[in-house]
Amino acid sequence: MVSKKIVINNPSGLHARPASVLAQAAGKCNSDVTIVVGERTIVAKSILNIMAAAIKKGTEIELRCEGTDEEQDLEKLAALIESGLGE
Repeated sequence: MVSKKIVINNPSGLHARPASVLAQAAGKCNSDVTIVVGERTIVAKSILNIMAAAIKKGTEIELRCEGTDEEQDLEKLAALIESGLGE
């Protein structure tokens, strides 16, 4: 398993549009992708799980990938989140 801590910089946090972008990108990964927010661990391949977590701007998350391509998946997803998920 590999992980990286990232601060969410989207002005409205991970609302529907960026949550959708993240879930779709995570769905294409061979690894199991989870997000740790505080004491909660959520599956990043589900837009509903991401939206239900109500992750706001400035929140630090830990992105975790575990599987055959975990390092590449972590790098790709971390770059996507850090770039603002298309916003």
